[in-house]
Amino acid sequence: MNTDSSFIKLTNIGKSFAGVVALKGIDLEIRPGKIYCLMGENGCGKSTLIKIISGVYAPDQGKIELDGKLVKHMTPKEAIKNGIEVIYQDFSVFPNLTVAENISVNTEITQKRKAVNWKRIYRQAQLALDKLGITLPLDETVERLSVANRQLIAISRAIAHDARLLIMDEPTTALTKREVDALFAVVKRLNASGISIIFVSHKLDEVMQLSQEIVIMRNGEKVADGSISDFTKEDIIYHMTGRRLDSTSYGGPQSAGAKTTLEVKHITQKGGFTDVSFGIKECEIVGITGLLGSGRTALANALFGIHKIDSGEILLEGKKVKLGSVRSAVSNGIAYVPEDRLTEGLFLSQPIGKNIAVTVLDKISNRIGMLKASSIKALALQWIETLHIKTSSDELLAHSLSGGNQQKVVIAKWLAIEPKVLILNGPTVGVDIGAKTDIIEMVKSLARQGMSIILVSDDVSEIMMCCNRILLMRSGRITEEILTDHITEPELYAKIRAQEV
Repeated sequence: MNTDSSFIKLTNIGKSFAGVVALKGIDLEIRPGKIYCLMGENGCGKSTLIKIISGVYAPDQGKIELDGKLVKHMTPKEAIKNGIEVIYQDFSVFPNLTVAENISVNTEITQKRKAVNWKRIYRQAQLALDKLGITLPLDETVERLSVANRQLIAISRAIAHDARLLIMDEPTTALTKREVDALFAVVKRLNASGISIIFVSHKLDEVMQLSQEIVIMRNGEKVADGSISDFTKEDIIYHMTGRRLDSTSYGGPQSAGAKTTLEVKHITQKGGFTDVSFGIKECEIVGITGLLGSGRTALANALFGIHKIDSGEILLEGKKVKLGSVRSAVSNGIAYVPEDRLTEGLFLSQPIGKNIAVTVLDKISNRIGMLKASSIKALALQWIETLHIKTSSDELLAHSLSGGNQQKVVIAKWLAIEPKVLILNGPTVGVDIGAKTDIIEMVKSLARQGMSIILVSDDVSEIMMCCNRILLMRSGRITEEILTDHITEPELYAKIRAQEV
């Protein structure tokens, strides 16, 4: 395997849509047996570049070479014929077909098979699985399998079709840490066999762990590339966003006289968590982390009144309160940014302004309960400016925004109630680096202004950058309380992973 020769080479690639430049002067060389990570904020041109490589789009300018030969008209059929396969986030599997049928379907179609030979189909599928070193039930319908296994089927299908370049678009979004590790083992095995990988991701830890080469895009241009060993996380963020992220831990105003805002004493919720006690002061950010199923989300939901506790006490500013509903939590100054913004945080078919105003309708209505469009607009514009929400109008529907800007709308909605305690559950999941930077800086700023913040997350770097203290949960219990400046990021990650055993 000659890793010095190019498999695919792009030179001066440009692409525009209705006069809007999507790609400008892109040079890219993919060599055999290399793992490349393609990074950039939403709208930087990553998707357009992938579609040009896979033949979906034709470039307006520039040239494409495969194995040193000029390709005049790259089409999806031509790309697949030359071993270029793309696995998108939805995997494009057939849920009603079996594992074997899904793996073999592309090969059967491209070879124009006129008759079904089940022995051949099962043999092809098993060979693909063997190459990956995995075992899946060939007779099982895909709809019965986990997300991780569906992804492995999509990879196996590409391998069965003699893939030479595998492009994976945000492949770890819906996977647990254990599943991510299993996927990376498969990717490294493919790489060792000579297959090139383009790994599209916004997760810096995964990028540093997996990739050998990195390509960074901003505003339709390639702004940096090279060996991953030549880049720090801070370098990557800078190239993607054009600004430096303050990656130091949040110190916050530490005062012996700071008031305790929220305190929970021995609270229990059957099936959720057991005997949980902790407190949080003004200007403090407390992180809660642990594996999926550790009880962290159940605890957050209880503190917002979504589900009642069975025993124990909750005190707000020293006074015992009952958080039996969301309304009672909000009336006590507690706000909650949920784990899933799409199903729990937004009215996607409603304008941005109405989404922001929904929590404070009583404050912006007149005596007879009538709402003024001007009041909604003024509130929306205030928060759009404060949180740097990228939109051309407050009247655009929420579903038109990028993931990061949608998340900022959810945060704005709850900041509008001027909470004493803000609970954030996975606030940067599924957002790009720029939006993540904005959200982290905002969280620190809110805490410095006096707010008490609970950050629920499994993102170790996020926890370390934001929090004063960290509560580690396992099986519904807090197993350890850690001061952030007493632990390193690798040590915290090791503690979380140790819970899998």
